[in-house]
Amino acid sequence: MLQKMQIEGGYPLFGEINISGAKNLALPAIVTTLLTDNEITLTNVPNLSDVKSLLELLEYLGCYINSDLNNNKLKLKTANISSTEAPYDFVRKMRASILVLGPMVTRFGRASVSFPGGCAIGVRSIDLHIRTLQLLGAEITIDNGFIKAYAPNGLTGNDITFPIVTVTGTENSIMAAVLARGITRLINAAIEPEVEELCILLNTMGAKITGQGTSVITIEGVKKLHGTVFNIMPDRIEAGTYAIAAAITHGKLLLKNCIYKHLEIFFNTLQLNGITIEKTSNGVIIENNNEKINPIDISTAPYPGFATDLQAQYMALMTISNGISVIKENLFENRLMHVAELTRMGADIKVNGNTAIVKGVQNLKGAQVMATDLRASASLVLAGLAAKGTTVVNRLYHLDRGYENIDKKLQQCGAQVNRITV
Repeated sequence: MLQKMQIEGGYPLFGEINISGAKNLALPAIVTTLLTDNEITLTNVPNLSDVKSLLELLEYLGCYINSDLNNNKLKLKTANISSTEAPYDFVRKMRASILVLGPMVTRFGRASVSFPGGCAIGVRSIDLHIRTLQLLGAEITIDNGFIKAYAPNGLTGNDITFPIVTVTGTENSIMAAVLARGITRLINAAIEPEVEELCILLNTMGAKITGQGTSVITIEGVKKLHGTVFNIMPDRIEAGTYAIAAAITHGKLLLKNCIYKHLEIFFNTLQLNGITIEKTSNGVIIENNNEKINPIDISTAPYPGFATDLQAQYMALMTISNGISVIKENLFENRLMHVAELTRMGADIKVNGNTAIVKGVQNLKGAQVMATDLRASASLVLAGLAAKGTTVVNRLYHLDRGYENIDKKLQQCGAQVNRITV
């Protein structure tokens, strides 16, 4: 059955929203179970369809899973494994499935992973994952849509320089290197908070990683990792999305557990838009009591720059700004597909290559719209909250991949939103 979200716009949001655990940390954290035969306990795990899809894959591989996602807790143990092949039916659901490749090769000496699927926002080549494993000594072949990696004698540390910054490529390389012989240095590594936290998690398991949070990460391989208990940090992209919800509805929200420093450039931009940002002891308060929203240009960039995962949501805010803003998407070539749906709601947007020129309009109007990917679906919900009339967002499954209980969280702050099953 398909679900839609019906939104009656025009209601300012007031109240508190508890920010869930970070999806982009939870996924690689779950995969760390493949690196040890001891139990891994994860807390503050978001209850998302992407998490469930990954757990289905791990269960197929032979991982024991004690799932209590209603209470945001997981216990994982991979003492034995029944398969080192990740089939298409599991992997097609999301790109993050590629993260099982490095751990399986380094621990079991072999892996076969189908080319992954996920949001159609760009090529997101896996060449960097393959190249890294080859530099660590794995033999790689491509056969019938599968990446097949062999390292029967284990992996060996090496210096690896990434030609471009890659988050999942960095994460896969780190997990492959923790059990490799010798020292691995990752140069031009991703410095996202999720990557840094993954390194901290692995260190609690007995890994020897230094330099996390910088562009040069050093991993000294160890023979074995042990179990751990680890808490998933709050999701900075979810926090940014709800910050825009407060701004676009001229409301006021306390984002509980939001970590300000993870969104510093984003919050600086909102302040230039005329939004009030206040750090508190337990989160961040977002308030918009200005009649006009200032138009501000942004360009997406790897962390700590303006996150590509917040570009679509920010564009929704700029559709009702008091002027013209230029939004440049530098990371993914297909990440402007939400433009067509926003224009259905009355937005005035022109696209030239990877650049969108957004001329603010006085009001958006409710319409039937179609989500094309995870963050695009969030932008349409935000636009619907600000629009006059009724908006219906189709393909809600995109939204559920990355936002835990979004309808309930919005409802408790005064939004008129409802799920419809068809």
